[in-house]
Amino acid sequence: MNVPNVLTLTRIVLIFVFIILAANANGPIKMFNTSHLLRVLAYLVALIAAFTDLADGYLARKWNQVTDFGKLMDPLADKIFVAGIMLILVEYQLLPSWVAVVIISREFLVTGLRMLAIQKKTVIAADIWGKIKTVLQMVMMALGGLAWVGLFDLHNAVIDGISVWAIWIVFLYLIAGITIWSGIGYFVKYRTLYITSLG
Repeated sequence: MNVPNVLTLTRIVLIFVFIILAANANGPIKMFNTSHLLRVLAYLVALIAAFTDLADGYLARKWNQVTDFGKLMDPLADKIFVAGIMLILVEYQLLPSWVAVVIISREFLVTGLRMLAIQKKTVIAADIWGKIKTVLQMVMMALGGLAWVGLFDLHNAVIDGISVWAIWIVFLYLIAGITIWSGIGYFVKYRTLYITSLG
């Protein structure tokens, strides 16, 4: 159990801490005026979890501590992280549910393809579209989180006569489109992996 793997497990724990804090921000303890505090704490926990995502992969490569456990759990931890944040944003009506379904489905499908590739001694590296997708999703979750903690109003704000919510929806459509495109790209490029498995 090396440091990168500990960070991966820590990320899984942190995302559940985030979910507990976020789910209770408007829950029974709201009467104690702790809603905003819980949201800020949840956001900070999510940031720490995101940091562990960057750190574990970097340290595993730097210290040559890449393990089978890490290969399995790191991508799964990433998906739990993304899914948890997306579902909280959906719950608080900051993200349409269809966007969450598209993104979460793509993440698990590509993870499944990568697991199949590992069995066949093949490495599926992130391509340019996958990297763009990841950056846009991180921006989306960061902005959605900032709106959730009350830094700005996604629903009612207006910029130069244009609804911020309308801009947000266009941005989400862009992310959904790139997410689908990047996912299709992997399945087309590595189609031999699952075609041969069907036989």
